This record gives sequence, structure tokens and C-alpha cells, in this order.
Amino acid sequence: MLSPPNSRCYLTTRKRATSFHRLMLRILAVLGAASCMLGTSAVGYAKTADVQTAWRLLDYMAVDYGGAVSGGQVKSASEYAEMTEFAASVSARLTTLPPTPERAKLIEGATRLQAIVAAKGPPSQVADLAHGLAGDLLKAYPVPLAPARVPDFARGATLFAENCASCHGAAGDGHGPDAAKLTTPPIAFSDIDRARQRSPFAFYQVIDQGIDGTAMQSFSSLPSDDRWALAFYTGHFAFSNAVAKEGERLWKTDPGIRQRLPDLTALAGMTPDALAKNIGTERADAVIAYLRRHPEAVVQQAPGSLDVARTKLSQSLAAYRSGNRPAAQELALAAYLDGFEPLEPMLTARDAALMGRIEIGMGELRAALERGQSADQVASRVQVLDGLFDDAEVALSPDAASDASTFVGAFTIMLREGLEALLIVVAMIAFLRKAERSDVLPYVHAGWIGALAAGGMTWAIATYAIGISGASRELTEGFGSLIAAVVLLSVGIWMHGKAQADQWQRYIREKLSRALSRQSAWFLFGLAFIVVYREVFETILFYAALWTQGNGGVMVAGAGSAALILVAVAWAMLRYSQTLPIAKFFTYSAWLMAVLTVVLAGKGVSALQEAGIINIAPMASVPRVSILGIFPTLQSIGAQIFMLLAIGAGFAMNRRRGIARSRS
Repeated sequence: MLSPPNSRCYLTTRKRATSFHRLMLRILAVLGAASCMLGTSAVGYAKTADVQTAWRLLDYMAVDYGGAVSGGQVKSASEYAEMTEFAASVSARLTTLPPTPERAKLIEGATRLQAIVAAKGPPSQVADLAHGLAGDLLKAYPVPLAPARVPDFARGATLFAENCASCHGAAGDGHGPDAAKLTTPPIAFSDIDRARQRSPFAFYQVIDQGIDGTAMQSFSSLPSDDRWALAFYTGHFAFSNAVAKEGERLWKTDPGIRQRLPDLTALAGMTPDALAKNIGTERADAVIAYLRRHPEAVVQQAPGSLDVARTKLSQSLAAYRSGNRPAAQELALAAYLDGFEPLEPMLTARDAALMGRIEIGMGELRAALERGQSADQVASRVQVLDGLFDDAEVALSPDAASDASTFVGAFTIMLREGLEALLIVVAMIAFLRKAERSDVLPYVHAGWIGALAAGGMTWAIATYAIGISGASRELTEGFGSLIAAVVLLSVGIWMHGKAQADQWQRYIREKLSRALSRQSAWFLFGLAFIVVYREVFETILFYAALWTQGNGGVMVAGAGSAALILVAVAWAMLRYSQTLPIAKFFTYSAWLMAVLTVVLAGKGVSALQEAGIINIAPMASVPRVSILGIFPTLQSIGAQIFMLLAIGAGFAMNRRRGIARSRS
């Protein structure tokens, strides 16, 4: 794929693999086995070389076994002998690797691969098993799998033009000006069938190690960044710019695809065929075409994975054992915000109880670090969380999604979050109608409509562009909830006071005009906007998670069903409020505002605790009832008790004033 500095690039196809290629692989197998038998002291190098060679053998078999066997019959005796030899070499090589818990499983898989080859099994079965073994091999014995930095596609184009185009052609079609001089045609990178089975990592391996016996020498002397740039560029030829354009649209609009390629490591090892098993061939081709041209798109995703959470918790524990408590606390918070919190909406939709246990566990861990518990106690909490993460991975797997779970999740979320905002907005509208102040209604309507529009923009940011960080989510929910709670507290006490006044009709006639001035109208606009946007924001987080399951139609059906119920509730409330005596209306509205004040206070403090703004003091005896804003921490319960006391004091003061008025 890349020519040496003073020669041409003669990477050959087999027809596609020449005798030199076969010879090289045999030499590598023999030399690797010999080095192990001789007990070389370069253990680290031997391990890396053995892993890389075994991976290349498996990758080669996955792609080229079809040239040896078809329909249970041998198509080429020499190539079949080669496949048999390579399968045996993989098995032998795996037995020489350092012992790990995964090695026995790898050896078992290699033995199964040998048996399938011996039985002249179908190429698809060999390809699946070989690719699976190759992936498991790299997980068990990691070698450099991904670039340290985002590959520079333009740099790759320059390198290819300078060193490879003379043989492979500027378009990668194998028809360069020097191609005719070769006895075996150069690789056509534009061959779509072959390209679908090649990952950037496979190209990188050839560039790094070369092919003995051919003009394709090792280019390990090139900077690693250049080798990766060339690997990504070489892998783009089979996919047109038009296909890449469609891939860009899919990447930016489908979070489920982004979830399957969360980082450069996943992208570097992904073949179009492997991705096609999950999203289909056309979509896989398009996404790969886009990402090989724009690998920077992967690192621009919002963070969030259980691996991130595990890593940061492990680092937190290590820092705590070393005596660096501040660093341990910071890493524990980052484990939540960067690793778990972005996944929280999806897990809530799949398994709300598990999500609650993890959230409580991570909060208790941060509290343990704050209190200075022993390192063993902290380690025990980390171990428990690791087990919960295992359960979460099962719940979050694409296979765990179903139409029923998506519908129920969408329905429940819309009904739960929508009802909270609906109660407040409908109460405001009913109040203005009772007061015959329809001129102020446009402000309230503008507030909730503006919140929905802002929610639409938030959806675009969360799913199309860069996402929303965990801290931003929690701060928005936390401060939004607390602001709404304070406003509702004052509104609730005010309404309760009007219910206690015997002269409420005179108050309405004489004072309401001044009370509902333009300034107050804008106040109602702000209140409607805050309470609705807070619920819209949280709903968007859940729906963005549900959308990644790929059941968009079912999600819309669930949301639509809940929306119909909310419309019916709003209609009933407005209709009933018209016949309700105004004193009772004020009383019921005041108690509604009071309840919502307490709920939002608990939710607001909990969100700020999750963002690390407020400390956590766990209360094991308190149940978690998120719909009521009840969370098992001293701070959140304390905030709700404070609101209850404030409401009680306000209501008591209103009663005393009512009694005083009745006596005067």
C-alpha cells in the first residue's frame, strides 16, 4: 500500500495473495514458534509480535478462505492447504502466549476454527469465527489498536499520492502508471467486497510490518500519526463522496449509530461488514465512508460509557489509597458525570430501579470519600458498583430493547414529566380566566410555547451536534427546579391568602388590575417558561436515549398516547375550574402549588448533589421516590422540610390575617 522511499509500491492481490505473501506468513509462523522454543529474553516484543501475527493470520483467513472452499468443496488445493496451515499456526501461537483468564477460551476457539476448516465449512462461518477470535485476541492481549490523535485525512492523501498512487492509481483502483509492469496486479482498494472486510487497523498492520518478499516494506520508521493517516485514507476509496454525505446525515441524526462507534479505538477496528450486521449494509457503508474521511467526528461525541465510569472509579480508589483525597473525590465525581450520567436516561427507560441503585451507590461512594472512610471500605463500594455496572451493561445492550419497553418508557416519561408542568400552567390559565384577565393569557401561552421551542433546540444540540455534558444537565435541572420551587412557594402562599379573604370579590375588582400589571404579566411568562422547560429538558434526555434503540415509531406512539391523556386532563381541569367557587379554586390551587414546591425542592437539591455542587449525606432509612422528589440524602430531605415549614408558616399567617379581617 505504500512504497519504500526509493522503490515502488507493489502490494499484491492474492490471486490477491502471491506466493511471496504465503511465504511471508509461513516464515512469520515458523520464526514466531522458534523464538518461543528458544526462550527469547525479549518477552514483551515476542508477545506483541505473536499477537500481531496471529491477528493478521485470522484476518487473512476471514477474508480469503472463500477462495479456497465453496459449497463444501475445495476450489483451490494450494489455497486450502494454506488455510489449514494458518489455522494450525494460530492454535500453536496462542498456546505460547502468557497465561491469562481469556487464553483458554481463545485456544478453544482456534481449535474450533481448525475443525471447521478441516470439515471444509462455509466461508461465512470461518469469517465470523476468525473475526471474533481476532477481536477477542486483542482484548486479551492489547497491542496499539487506535491512533493517539485523530488521523489527518489530508496528510494521508499526500502520503498516498507520493508513495502509492504510481501502482495503485490515484483513485485506488489498481491502475496506476506502473501497474502494467507488475506480473500480479496491485490491490484495487476500490473493490467494494474486499473493502467491506477491511478495517483501518488491518491497513495499519500492513503499513507497520510490511510484507516480506515483496516491495511492500515495513514503514514502522514513519511517525505513527502518518501511518494511521494513510490507513484511514486507503480505506476510503471504495465508498463515494455521495455515500459519505449520506453517512454524515446518519451519523448526526442517529444516536444509536454513534453509540456503536463511541471512540477511535472502535472506529479503527470496525469493518463495514461487522457494522452491517447491526444497521444494514447500505447504512454501514455510508457511515464508514463518512468517518474514514472525518474521524474527528467520533471524538466530538458527548462522553458517557460504563468503561469511563469504571476507569475513573479505579483511578479514584488508587488516588485515595495513596492519600490524595481531593483527587479521589474529583475522579469519583467525574466517574458519575462523564461516565454514568449521560447513560442515565436510557437506563431509566430500561430499568429505573437499577438506575436508582447505581445513582445512590455513587452518591454514597462520594460521601464515604468525604467522611474519610477506610480504603477497604471504599474499595468494597467500588466493587459493588462494578457489579451494578455489569447489570447495567446487560440492560443497555441493543438486544435488551423491545417495542413494548420502548412504548412503555415513552408513555411513562411523557405522562410523568408532562403532568408536573401541566398542573402549574393550567392553574395559571384557570386563575386568569377566573379573574377575567384574558389580556394576560398570551404571556402565559408565550411562556410554555417558548419553552417547547427551546426544547426543540435542545434536542438538536443533544442529538445532532455535540451533546450535553453531565454537569450541564444536572445544573440545568437543579437550578431550574429550585427557581421554580421558590416561585411556586410565593404563588402558593399568595393564592392561599386570597382563599382566606372574605372580601375576595372586592379584591379582584379593585386590586387585580394593579396586581397584574405588565411587569406581573412578564413574571407569569417567566414562570410558565421555567416550569415547562425544566420538564421538557428532562423529557428530551429520556427521549434522546430511547431514540438510540431505533424504535422511533414506537416511541412516538407512546409519547402521543401520553399526550392525549395530558390534553384530556387539561380540558377537565379547565372545565371544572369554571364551575368551582373562586375561594375553593384558590384553596385547591394553593395546595397544588405547595405540593409541587416540595417536589421540586427535593429534585433540585438532588440534581445539584449529582453535579457536585452540594455535598451528600446519605440517609439509608429513607426510600427513594423520585416522582415525589424524595431522595435518601439529608440535604434533599432537609430542603423539603424547609419548604414544608415555609408553607406552613405562610398558610398560618394567612389564617391569622383572615381571622383578624373577620373580626374587624
